[in-house]
Amino acid sequence: MGLEAWFMEENDEDKRLPHHRNPKEFVPLSNLAELGVLYWHLNPKDYENDEELRQIRESRGYNYMDLLDLCPERVENYEEKLRNFYREHIHADEEIRYCLEGSGYFDVRDKDDRWVRIWIKEGDMIILPAGIYHRFTLDTGNYVKLMRLFIGEPVWTAYNRPQEDHPSRKEYTSSLFGKKAGVALEAH
Repeated sequence: MGLEAWFMEENDEDKRLPHHRNPKEFVPLSNLAELGVLYWHLNPKDYENDEELRQIRESRGYNYMDLLDLCPERVENYEEKLRNFYREHIHADEEIRYCLEGSGYFDVRDKDDRWVRIWIKEGDMIILPAGIYHRFTLDTGNYVKLMRLFIGEPVWTAYNRPQEDHPSRKEYTSSLFGKKAGVALEAH
């Protein structure tokens, strides 16, 4: 099964629930690509030897990698960390996450400032462009193991909303509204 994404129903229920609208409104991969979100489905059982992952890393310049096990038993101040991940923010660089085990949600804002929930599961790799408003939470499984990729030394600085004057946000909105966005051909 491929990547699933949908428009979110915004309410105060547990953030780990799917938050589907009624009726459900799914978002196709082509719409995510128009927002600059790239997607691949890879083999997480053999990521050390995965030729496609190696080619992606090489072509995009990702020369740093680490692994993050996110669950209550393995993360100090787990609840606080999840609250921080769930605060709406941007980064100056793209965010690359490859789900090796478990699952979770990346929420991104669309062109009309609506939340789109992206459910990543084992084998899903997504890239969020620099400057896109987003947030992350686990789903009810309460576990995810993520590979994080970077160009150069890792930078985890989050700039909480509002950040309309941040250079990466300006560049992102210019690319979104300044020209017609197309489907990214390098991802599938």
